[in-house]
Amino acid sequence: MKPKTPKDPKCGIVGGQAVLEGVMMKSGDRCSLAVRIPGGDISLDNSTHPSLRSKYKLARVPLLRGIIAFVEQLRLSMDMLTKSADMQGIDMDEPETKFEKWLADKFGDKLMSVVAGIGTVLGLVLGVGLFLMLPTFAAKGLDWLSGGFIGQYRVLRSLVEGLVRIAIFVLYVWAVSLLPDIRRTYEYHGAEHKSVACFEKGLPLTPENARTCTRFHPRCGTSFIFVMLLLSIIVNSFLTWDNVWIRFGSKLLMIPLIVGVGFEFIRYAGGHTNLFTRIFSAPGLWMQRITTREPDDSQLEVALAALKNAIPVEFGGVVQPSGILRKDGTTGPAEGEEEEEEGEIKN
Repeated sequence: MKPKTPKDPKCGIVGGQAVLEGVMMKSGDRCSLAVRIPGGDISLDNSTHPSLRSKYKLARVPLLRGIIAFVEQLRLSMDMLTKSADMQGIDMDEPETKFEKWLADKFGDKLMSVVAGIGTVLGLVLGVGLFLMLPTFAAKGLDWLSGGFIGQYRVLRSLVEGLVRIAIFVLYVWAVSLLPDIRRTYEYHGAEHKSVACFEKGLPLTPENARTCTRFHPRCGTSFIFVMLLLSIIVNSFLTWDNVWIRFGSKLLMIPLIVGVGFEFIRYAGGHTNLFTRIFSAPGLWMQRITTREPDDSQLEVALAALKNAIPVEFGGVVQPSGILRKDGTTGPAEGEEEEEEGEIKN
């Protein structure tokens, strides 16, 4: 019997995401956000984000832990995107038009909550329309064009619906990649993957080493979404086609199950390489050719700064306070802030 290869302790302990002009990395409870600010410096924001899975045994139960991790990741992602905008000096609150000024006067401090609420509702409507309703109606239309042939086979009908959903997803991701700001975010996404790959290979964490590493990773969120799309084809093949609205409701109810199973697969694929994981990971890895781009060394430098501040000290991590990353590797306040502090002391 072939001896089992021991798992590399570095594998799977860190993950991240691209943000506005930067990268967020998280390992355990430690979270580090690194952003290239307009002056050219790197601004670090280090914080702690404990997971429910580290507090409660119930939250570590298979399937349930995937649902909890998905919700926590969504909340963290929104928080990090907002922080990266603040670190860039983007003022999200200052009204510029008469309409925006009217909204500010009308709602006051509640304005951002109102805008966020409207945005969430519109996002949900768009998501449900594009990825749940449109594929179902498209499958019905294709069934009609085939003279009812597709509808004779439940699995075939679900397969057609799933392929339409995947086509919509691929087209959407490709279309937004044409926007300059999104393309730059995809470059930081590539920097995130290359940095993690450099760490997991045990190489010194430098831009030169990270540049040689792959920008494709099986634990990527893109792969997770693609796995869920594939799983939805299987799960939805058991749902009724007799009533469109019942089918919509049933698909919504199945989302937590699909998220839980998808998380377990991504977790398994991240530490195992075999025929099964290669086949099911292949579509997501292919999609990363769109959602990641080759970064430059300055972007890798940002990703590595976040990585070093997130990983455990025993693996080469550092513990730094939030602030501007200096050339000597330490952090401190921006030059303007230093002058202001000195002035206050002198007075």
